[in-house]
Amino acid sequence: MSLDTRVIAALGAVVVIGAGTLGGSIAYASGQTEPLSTQATVTIGRDSTRFEPSCYNGGKPFDDATNTACAALSNDPTKFKSLSITSVDRIGVGIDVDSAKNGWSAYTNGGGQGNVALARYQKDNTFSGLVPATNVLTQVRDTTLTVVEYDPKTASSGKPNYIAVWFVNLKNNAAPVGSAQPQDAPQGQ
Repeated sequence: MSLDTRVIAALGAVVVIGAGTLGGSIAYASGQTEPLSTQATVTIGRDSTRFEPSCYNGGKPFDDATNTACAALSNDPTKFKSLSITSVDRIGVGIDVDSAKNGWSAYTNGGGQGNVALARYQKDNTFSGLVPATNVLTQVRDTTLTVVEYDPKTASSGKPNYIAVWFVNLKNNAAPVGSAQPQDAPQGQ
């Protein structure tokens, strides 16, 4: 039984295209820098966005300089990454597996009483679950979401240290522009 030359040519083309695609993919992937594994994901409705930390000390607990820089950053929301949200959305926060092993929490400066937890201290759990945005937003356009990865050695102490902190501005364009209640800056040791 012999194969038709058209079939052989078609099979050859598939092999060449497949090899070219694989080779191109390997070349593309090898030219990329390795992504930072410490990431938080904010889910609003059905859309998720991943973020690298706003404050990070190379995976080590914050030193004095990192604490000072992070506290200064926490007071300048214009430097935060921003996501659009509406009061009818649902919002949740996720964190990578390694960060979840250390312990983490997420909160906003919204709600009626100031800081509102999306995720109280959690260890090993990687997602907060979705909550109504109206529960965590301020009455004005901008709400600050803060996600904190704790140093596991100090997480249960009265003054925990941090491995990473994320600041995200939640922008509700339907709300009036104004000053939100200030959020307590994370204060490590």
